[in-house]
Amino acid sequence: MHETIKNQIKEAMRSKDTLRLEVLRGLQALFSNELLAKKSNEPVLKDEDVIAIIKRSVKQRKDSIEQFEKGGRSDLADKERAELKILEEFLPASMGRDEIRKVVESKLESEGHLDKTKMGQFMGTIMKELKGKADGSDVKAVIDEVVKK
Repeated sequence: MHETIKNQIKEAMRSKDTLRLEVLRGLQALFSNELLAKKSNEPVLKDEDVIAIIKRSVKQRKDSIEQFEKGGRSDLADKERAELKILEEFLPASMGRDEIRKVVESKLESEGHLDKTKMGQFMGTIMKELKGKADGSDVKAVIDEVVKK
């Protein structure tokens, strides 16, 4: 995946797609920093490390969009949305809420009734099971919906 992004940088340079080039170069810098931090002799990161870095970048973009909208800076929020769209191309497809609901409901059936004090533990269990497959905010929303029924 690291190599794919390196190749995508070359393509963005050829097509003069400045926004895409900027986003991919930013990722490349994050990859280099990660390699230095790990003191790795490998020239490229493993796919799971690449995905973790991209997910962090996606989360940062989402936070920035929220802050820019609160501050009335729709121009900057739009730029962040465009960058977010580019980053999401490299992430594996995440589960939809319906799929998450099935997992949550089956887990609830096996564990029985869930009280409010165990909500955090239950959320942790579900997140471990769906690691890398679902967005945490979606999982939390589905759990809240199912538990309120």
